[in-house]
Amino acid sequence: MSLNKYEAFLQVVELGSLTRAADQLGYTQSGISHMISSLESELGFQLLLRSRAGVRLTDAGEKLLPAVRGMLGYREQLKQIVAAIHGMDAGTVRIGTFTSVAVHWLPEMIKQFQQDYPNIEFNLRNGDYYDVDQWLREGAVDIGFVHMPSAAGYECIPLVRDRLLAILPQDHPLAEAERFPITAAAREPFISLPESSAQDARQALDAAGVHPNIKFTTKDDYALISMVEHGLGMSIVPELLLAGGAGRLAALELEPPSSRIIGLAVRGGQSIGPATARFVEHVRRWVAVRYGEMLPETRP
Repeated sequence: MSLNKYEAFLQVVELGSLTRAADQLGYTQSGISHMISSLESELGFQLLLRSRAGVRLTDAGEKLLPAVRGMLGYREQLKQIVAAIHGMDAGTVRIGTFTSVAVHWLPEMIKQFQQDYPNIEFNLRNGDYYDVDQWLREGAVDIGFVHMPSAAGYECIPLVRDRLLAILPQDHPLAEAERFPITAAAREPFISLPESSAQDARQALDAAGVHPNIKFTTKDDYALISMVEHGLGMSIVPELLLAGGAGRLAALELEPPSSRIIGLAVRGGQSIGPATARFVEHVRRWVAVRYGEMLPETRP
C-alpha cells in the first residue's frame, strides 16, 4: 500500500489548503487534488469538504485522521531504524514546543545536535501548553516541551525549574521594589494569556488566593510584553521568556515566590525512532550543561 496519498491527505488537513500542501510536497495543486480523490474512491467515503474558504474534514475524515497520523508516524520510525542499521543517521524529529523554548533553547540545541547528525531533519510546531498536549495526543509530534505536570499523561523528563516574574512598566511605582507582592495583582490592570495558555500565572495567583484584575487578553507572549512596556498593565511570565533581555520594563521576583517546571514529554506507550531518541538524550545533556543540574526524573 502506497502511503503517498495518506501523506497528501494529512498535509492538506494540517495546512488547510490543497495549494499549500502541493507546495510542501512538491506536487501540483491538481496532482494533490487527484490523490485525495483517488484515496476517497479507494476508501469509499468522502474525507474533505472543499470551499472557497479552504478545506475541512468530514465526519469520516475526522475518524480516520488519528489512524493516518499513527501510520505515518510508524513509517518515520521505520525509516530511522533502517538508516541506523545501515550506519546512517537520518530521519525527521517532530517537536511540539511553546514560545520561550522555541526562541531561547531550540535554535542552539538543534545547531549543536546537527554538528554530529547533519542528516537529521526537524519539524517544529510552536503553540501554547494546550496545543503541545493536543499534538502529543494526536500523534502530530513525537516529543514535546511541556509544563509539568502535563495533562497529556506521557513519560515526562523534568528539565529545569523556571522562576515566574512580575513584569511592570519601567515607570511603575513598584518598578524599583525588591519583590512584587502578588496580592497587588488584584488591583493592578492585568494582561493575561487565554485561560488554556495562562497556567503559569494562574498557578501563582491561585496559590495565593488572588483574583487578578484582567483588563486585556492576548495569545501572543511578545504582544503581552509589548503591552506592558507601553504602560497598559502588568503581568506574570516565566523568566525564560525574558532571556533575550527585559526591554523597557521591570521584572521582579514574586512574593511569595513561584515557578514552573519545564519538561520533555515523549509519546507514551510507543517506541520512538533512533534519531528522535538521540535528540532526547541531547536535550538532557544540553540542559545539564547549561543549568548545571537535572531535576529528578518522574514518570506518570
